[in-house]
Amino acid sequence: MSHARLLLLRVSLTVAVIAFSSPLLCAHDMWIEPTTFSPAPGQMIGVRLRVGQDLLGDPLPRDAARINQFVVEDGAGRKPVVGRHGTDPAGFLRVTAPGLFVIGYHSHPSAVELTADKFNQYLKEEGLDAVAALRAQRKQTGDNTRERFSRCAKSLLLSGPPSDTQGDRSLGFPLELVAERNPYTLRADEDLPVRLTYENGPLANALIVAMNRRNPTEKLTARTDNTGRARFRLPREGLWLMKAVHTIPAATGSDAEWESFWASLTFDLPLKTAQAQ
Repeated sequence: MSHARLLLLRVSLTVAVIAFSSPLLCAHDMWIEPTTFSPAPGQMIGVRLRVGQDLLGDPLPRDAARINQFVVEDGAGRKPVVGRHGTDPAGFLRVTAPGLFVIGYHSHPSAVELTADKFNQYLKEEGLDAVAALRAQRKQTGDNTRERFSRCAKSLLLSGPPSDTQGDRSLGFPLELVAERNPYTLRADEDLPVRLTYENGPLANALIVAMNRRNPTEKLTARTDNTGRARFRLPREGLWLMKAVHTIPAATGSDAEWESFWASLTFDLPLKTAQAQ
């Protein structure tokens, strides 16, 4: 290999490493995407973790050091999602009986440093107006910042026919989206009510964003009311991702200025529940 080609290869590898470790990657959405949302009883399914934007994501392999909780809950109770370190899918579970299954992943905090422009853009995109106002009050808008963040992802799977008696439930995550109705029972003209909680209490005036894989750029948004609730009319079938972010001043001694919690909820609406276009 010539010296010029070797130099070009080294430059390309350096750019790839920088891009892969970019703080923007740390600020992307994270969601659970199982190998199927409608497993048959007895079926083994893979639980994939994804990090990306607009429902285009890269695999997030299982990393035991990052996992605070990785669980599945059904009518029989809660059990861990098993898996092997470094693999994708990050976990596996067997569907033992029909019903609605709630999969949850809660990560330990990670640290990232963001430039002022990137952090300000992130605050704007996630509707964190109060944080932006506090930074302006402190004359920190132009400052880089250090942030700790953790993920609180959930997914709803349905085995067998849907039932209004089966629904999402709280897993006790720091920030959590809870569907207050089984989304698989929705008709085309009905809303999906959701609740956002922080430390098991309602989180008011938080932005919830919903997007569909078929057209992820056409996002639906709503702010929570004083009870932490919002409603969404979901206009099409397919994979839906709902997400919300909550950011607070970091605790003294945490070597960060802000701490963020990212919540997500995924499910896959069948054709009959989608609103006619």
